[in-house]
Amino acid sequence: MSYGIKLRVWGDYALFTRPEMKVERVSYDVITPSAARGILEAIYWKPAIRWIIDRIHVLKPIRFENIRRNELANRVSVKNKDMEEGNPVCRFIEDDRQQRASLVLRDVEYVIEAHFELTDTDDKNEGKHSEMFKQRALRGQCFHRPYFGCREFPVNFEWCESIKRSHFAGQNKRDLGYMLHDIDFADNMKPHFFRALMQNGVIDCHQEEVS
Repeated sequence: MSYGIKLRVWGDYALFTRPEMKVERVSYDVITPSAARGILEAIYWKPAIRWIIDRIHVLKPIRFENIRRNELANRVSVKNKDMEEGNPVCRFIEDDRQQRASLVLRDVEYVIEAHFELTDTDDKNEGKHSEMFKQRALRGQCFHRPYFGCREFPVNFEWCESIKRSHFAGQNKRDLGYMLHDIDFADNMKPHFFRALMQNGVIDCHQEEVS
């Protein structure tokens, strides 16, 4: 039996950073499958299941906006002495502030279609997991607030039974280029990419991947 779900997500800003951009952050045109998976896991995650993103519906026009944000110029090293000794590690933004420009998405709205697969655990009750996700989505519950790429861009979400008409409905196939599909944490965090093709506002996330 198939236990697919639909979740409507929307927000004021989003930033799905292209990995080829190093200093100035530039967003992909739409949400990536890995970011969509992160939203579902923020709502309901269990070791017994693994979320698979099937389709992404892009409901609103793709709009970009330039913003400037204060960021830390450097990261805390894992070899930090305080960290090795188990002491609190503090960084003061006033001492390490750097302004960077970001090209972000503005006023986004998507519907995520997905299903889950069971992992190698003893918990095999698919119906239970499906119903628990639905109830959490209906109540607006989450383990932590999901976000669109950056924590300052929170996600609003709701359970979705039907999908409203996309801004791109009736349009020809649109090539969004190569996009990050997901990261294989079992294979030394190897990234996988795919050619994102949008037809009538829908991206099929099962298109052929490229490494």
